[in-house]
Amino acid sequence: MKKIINPYIETENGNCFGCSPKNEQGLQMEFFEDGDFIVSHWNPKAHLSGFKNVLHGGVQTTILDEIACWVVFVKCQTSGVTTALNAKFRSSAFTDKGLLTVRAQLISQEKKFANIHAEILDENGKVCSEAEIQYMIFPTEMAKKKFGYPGIEAFYE
Repeated sequence: MKKIINPYIETENGNCFGCSPKNEQGLQMEFFEDGDFIVSHWNPKAHLSGFKNVLHGGVQTTILDEIACWVVFVKCQTSGVTTALNAKFRSSAFTDKGLLTVRAQLISQEKKFANIHAEILDENGKVCSEAEIQYMIFPTEMAKKKFGYPGIEAFYE
């Protein structure tokens, strides 16, 4: 498993709710590349629960969208925006039972769109939620000029 560096931390995008380690109220997700997958081992906080220590469904959806974005950064080597997200909740994800594993992979990439499958697994490897996510992706040069995409080299040491 290879650590992915967050090159946005010291930029105007450095306060991202999903991935910034500086955002104390955020998710503070970190990412790794594991073959075809982008993976995050994430420890949920109690204040993100909905009912009885169950991770709020909206937060789960945000997590799934966030990891899909990192698939776009690393696997598609560009940036993009979410155009569709279809989440399914399979089993409860708890805020008090330890690390959750979040993973996503690129399913297909066309000229303007990337289709990604993402899922959250509990401490026993059971799928809690999953989503099919479509991103509209930008040509790399446009992503660099308009959206501050730093290039694939910036994500690795």
